[in-house]
Amino acid sequence: MSKIYSTEELIHILNEEREACLNGKRLNLKATPAVGNPVIDCFLKPEGIQKFTAYQNFKATIHDYQRENLVSGIVWRKITVQGKTLQFPFVHEQLIALPYDFEQLKAAKIKLLEFWDNVTTGMDLYLSINSGKDYRRICVAEVDAIVQRTEWACIWKWEKSSFLEMLLQLGWGQPSEAGDRRGWPQSGSENIHAVKPGQRPIC
Repeated sequence: MSKIYSTEELIHILNEEREACLNGKRLNLKATPAVGNPVIDCFLKPEGIQKFTAYQNFKATIHDYQRENLVSGIVWRKITVQGKTLQFPFVHEQLIALPYDFEQLKAAKIKLLEFWDNVTTGMDLYLSINSGKDYRRICVAEVDAIVQRTEWACIWKWEKSSFLEMLLQLGWGQPSEAGDRRGWPQSGSENIHAVKPGQRPIC
């Protein structure tokens, strides 16, 4: 019986392959940068497209391996804010979530949202708009409405001296495709930023 690679081993393999692709050791020679517009095509470098495509193809193979061998995409993260600590599962950005992973993410969502509520009380809330290039001030009730229509959540923080920004990502579908428009509408997310009163999000 052949060995089944663990989640951590797959992440290590992907990191090594990405490094090899970035260094030009792996190229997809069939990939072409041409989009059919001469003005744009002259700025697209074939080698860059070939490196990117080689890695994307390898990553797709790893995702197939996950499905075939039931290797979870979940890793655990710990976050501490204002003396409160939370440990929660999230899907590594280079892996996919399996059906069982989604059950873990959904189960963790309640605890994660309780933590968010505790550490962001009194902070100003903003919703990312225009692909994260701008922000719109929102209230707790609006956040609650977004929570109701999403499946999973993830949380980050940026902190230094007098500044604290919390980011709550509320998503549905595959987390690895939720951060951009690739998976829309099957996968997607909304980002809520919390900052101290009078401050603006920077991330």
